[in-house]
Amino acid sequence: MYDAVLFYRDIARKKADLLQKLNLQPKQYVLATIHRAENTDDPERLHGIFSALNQLALDLPIVLPLHPRTRKILESGMVLRHGAPADRAHLHLIEPVSYLNMLALESEAKVVLTDSGGVQKEAFFFRVPCITLRDETEWVETVETGWNTLAGMSATRIVDAARNAHPGHLDSHPFGKGDAAKRIAEILSVSGSQPIGR
Repeated sequence: MYDAVLFYRDIARKKADLLQKLNLQPKQYVLATIHRAENTDDPERLHGIFSALNQLALDLPIVLPLHPRTRKILESGMVLRHGAPADRAHLHLIEPVSYLNMLALESEAKVVLTDSGGVQKEAFFFRVPCITLRDETEWVETVETGWNTLAGMSATRIVDAARNAHPGHLDSHPFGKGDAAKRIAEILSVSGSQPIGR
């Protein structure tokens, strides 16, 4: 995964155009993603998350590519009855984006708010502070190295974590250094003359 991010990072910077279309400046916006059923299907959790987004939108623009599940819940009016999302000019609810545009959004964000495991790791690869909208994460390394904060669905915790987000340990590489493909190829090349299973 790290190999792919590094490979496509420069391509994304050259070809992705979403930041310009949304008039966003690097490190001057928040990227958010919400798609897990534990958040989207629980009105209380989703209300807490959107309450936090509404508050944070007073500080910086927020870009939220809407997952189909999240859009369906929002369009049902269930969350609106609980008071969110508010109609704020700085809360950009947009269609899902391409891989390259997502990489561009992740790499240039000031902070990422997400319930996605993949986005947590990509934020770490780009060294962008991440606030996880869950009570746990599979990627404990991102928390241990200071790049990820678990905030759950509490609006207060999410807002506090986002406003106080800061870089973690720059010299930490728990997922390698993005050279897994090269190392695998070297191992296969060396063992290529050896009989398999012997």
